[in-house]
Amino acid sequence: MVEIAGRLETLVGGADFDVTGFDAGRAAACAGSLTRFIHHAAVPGKQSVPLFKVLLTNACMNDCAYCANRAGRDCRRYSFQPDELAKLFMDLHSKKLVKGLFLTSGVAENTARTQETMIRTVEILREKHGFRGYVHLKILPGAPFDCVEEACRIASRVSLNMEAPTAAHLARLSAIKDLYHGIVERMRWIKDLADGGRGLVPAGQTTQFVAGAAGESDRDILRTTGALYRELDLKRVYFSAFRPVRQTPLEGLGPASPGREHRLYQADWLLRVYGFSLQEVELAAGDRGNLSLSKDPKLVIAAKQPWLYPVDINRASYPELLRVPGIGPISARRIIEARGEHSIFSLNQLRKMRVVIRQSAPYIWFQGMEEHEKQASFLPELERVVSPRPASLAALCGGQG
Repeated sequence: MVEIAGRLETLVGGADFDVTGFDAGRAAACAGSLTRFIHHAAVPGKQSVPLFKVLLTNACMNDCAYCANRAGRDCRRYSFQPDELAKLFMDLHSKKLVKGLFLTSGVAENTARTQETMIRTVEILREKHGFRGYVHLKILPGAPFDCVEEACRIASRVSLNMEAPTAAHLARLSAIKDLYHGIVERMRWIKDLADGGRGLVPAGQTTQFVAGAAGESDRDILRTTGALYRELDLKRVYFSAFRPVRQTPLEGLGPASPGREHRLYQADWLLRVYGFSLQEVELAAGDRGNLSLSKDPKLVIAAKQPWLYPVDINRASYPELLRVPGIGPISARRIIEARGEHSIFSLNQLRKMRVVIRQSAPYIWFQGMEEHEKQASFLPELERVVSPRPASLAALCGGQG
């Protein structure tokens, strides 16, 4: 049991490089408790679900310059056998500590063999233990088609990490990985399998970028993100701020600001949920292609399109309302619903609909709006738009921008 615990510490910690959103479990992890093996992830249709997130093995033949598990790095290598890992998961599940599994892995000697072992682990859960719950299964770059198809058959969701937005950027991180043939081609296979009408991979596929590792700009990441949503119907794109790891080629590179990761998620939300076009979202990127660390992208976009405002709150369409800072999908729907019964004539009404008045007031108008209401928060907002605190090169992790 001590030996298993040692492997768990390493292989759970190694899986931390694969993200599925902001991990509430990371802060809640408790040393010496089973809860340190639990990752709270965003799952379709639910706010947060506790997952057992683990590597099958941290042995890896890949040379990713940022990764703690890269080939040649001096660290102890561990693995689990499929039966053993399946039993560990079911023990946690029986104690009601986890509701699903996130299984990833290094590539031990052979891509196909490692992927087959991962698949076998999930098959044991499904067939031997009768587990019908959520499984997120990592697809390895270069995995053969039959493995990808089988993974889509048994998993709820699959993901294949791009890590960098272009082939040139990925080449800075790895001399082995091939972005288009090894990764994007597999992502197209997954889309075709999901579209085939057989009910495969019902929660779809996702990917991840490491922000700040390859000198990429936020614009580079967002352009590729937009193409992934448009062409491959990805469900989510995740962003992980680069953190240097000892004994890797990038150990001397400064860490990416957590604020950069946060701004990328905000911009992604505008693309994926608000229905902004890529061209609109790119307005939030500065001259060097990076999002402001001090300003919400939606506010930057609004400031660059003054001809769209003020929006008549009683006549605006749903997309027009969504382009108002401080109004999101829920409050926009509430506004439209309320308008069916009566006109909106005060900021207080909007406040009750969960509109953020401090942000929205300069961009809206309604009949009878008082002059002081139009000016509410306008000068402070304008000051921040015109004179944002410039982001330093250090804050952007030495990226080219």
